[in-house]
Amino acid sequence: MRCVIARFPFDLTKSGVLETMKGVKPEPVTGQSVIIGRRHYPVKQVGAVITRQDRRDFSAGEVLRSMAQLGFTCRTAPVPVPASTPTPAPAAA
Repeated sequence: MRCVIARFPFDLTKSGVLETMKGVKPEPVTGQSVIIGRRHYPVKQVGAVITRQDRRDFSAGEVLRSMAQLGFTCRTAPVPVPASTPTPAPAAA
């Protein structure tokens, strides 16, 4: 499948991505991720490995869209739950 990442066309296949990512140790996931095989990879790591480009050259959205079109499961960044502030106890009279 032809994908455009950082204004460059790439012919990617699911089996090609699986082969490229084989043996690559996943970095800790702190945001958006792609599940390749049984491993969760950060989106930017996947983009850097399959395109051999600097991570600053492409957006996470470009890689997410391409990986989703190839049939990989993509996860968006978890929404942080705001910490509840304790309410002050009423003053005793």
